[in-house]
Amino acid sequence: MEKKSLPLHTKILLGMLLGTGVGFLAILLNLGPIITNWVKPLGSIFLNLLKLIAVPLVFVSLVSGVSNLKDTASFKRMGLKTLLIYFTTTVLAVVLGLTTVNIIRPGKSFSPEKREQLKAKFAENVGKKAEAAKETIDSKQSPLQFIVDIVPVNIFKSASDNTQMLPVIFFAVLFGIAIVMSPHGQTETLKNFFIEMNTVILKIIDFIMEFAPYGVFALLASLIVDFAGDNISDAISLFSALGIYSLNVLLALAIMVYVVYGTILKVLAKKNYMDFFRSIIPVQMLAFSTSSSAATLPVTMEYCEKDLGIPHRVTSFVLPVGATVNMDGTSLYQTVATVFIADALGIDLTLSDQMTIVFTAVLASVGSAAVPGAGMVMLVIVLNSIGVPIEGITLIFAVDRILDMFRTTVNVTGDIVVATIINETEKEE
Repeated sequence: MEKKSLPLHTKILLGMLLGTGVGFLAILLNLGPIITNWVKPLGSIFLNLLKLIAVPLVFVSLVSGVSNLKDTASFKRMGLKTLLIYFTTTVLAVVLGLTTVNIIRPGKSFSPEKREQLKAKFAENVGKKAEAAKETIDSKQSPLQFIVDIVPVNIFKSASDNTQMLPVIFFAVLFGIAIVMSPHGQTETLKNFFIEMNTVILKIIDFIMEFAPYGVFALLASLIVDFAGDNISDAISLFSALGIYSLNVLLALAIMVYVVYGTILKVLAKKNYMDFFRSIIPVQMLAFSTSSSAATLPVTMEYCEKDLGIPHRVTSFVLPVGATVNMDGTSLYQTVATVFIADALGIDLTLSDQMTIVFTAVLASVGSAAVPGAGMVMLVIVLNSIGVPIEGITLIFAVDRILDMFRTTVNVTGDIVVATIINETEKEE
């Protein structure tokens, strides 16, 4: 009888637990050099794989998503309303995440000495960040310079540099719109090419995520050794800070669901939001367990049609588009994680940096694949956009898998909320 393999999320959780245990054990047995020399490189390879796929994923996903809105009346009444509401909720999610993390500042829970150590560890990257900030101040650039920088001078040059993701996103959206506006039938081959390319890119992500348990194991083991040295109390302080960070993310996600979505439902759909949320618990539980909007999509559509009474003409457009472009939970988490990592590394973010986080997180969410692990790729993009070392991602790996389940639940809940609103407004029309 063939043995059934463990689900990927279980493997990742096991990798986290084993990496944490090995890290603490290495500290107790003074085996830090072994971890640094022989285990840490596996984590570096995993990070390199995330960097490798970031630009292709965003460009192909965005072009594919935007160009295929044509056949679902993207420029007609329902399509425009759907995209407008999705965009609005994503902006609200990003601003909410940024607001809560600036109030709580979980990254500041590290001791000043530990922040200085982390800052020294990434001294070269942080130094470049400081120099870039000084140049901006000295040159007296316009406050709108970050908008100017969105428009690329050379798209190939931008695509070769992971820190130039906003220009890539801009060009991808422009390219997709151009396909939509081209005469019908003349761009079908090109659209199919990007659909097929998107399938290949997602398969590459599958390959990368198969390596994820080993990468996470190596990153966590080496993080604990690098962070704590031979002091076990420093390792404990890391998990204390991660607890505050996790509570920050969960609080913001709860506000997004019960306050933001609840208000929108009450105002635009005239629904009792507590009854509504109780009715969609089965779909939320599936989203929580799979950590994938795409995997949950068939059940989401069936449930909305049979139990919520939303017609197929609405669900067939709103929900698939939502699984592609509406990542409220993921966008919110990215903003919290970015500021947390920057604070932990002793990097002061300017107002321009925080505005860049908003723009990048909103636009990157459109190109985020609806599969487990894609949010981490998007986080790489956001960190690169403001020059924060992506190695800081290792600080949050210990809790990321659990938080991924919660943010996917918010993503799917947002899709159902928007489908409900569109259905009610279409009735009025």
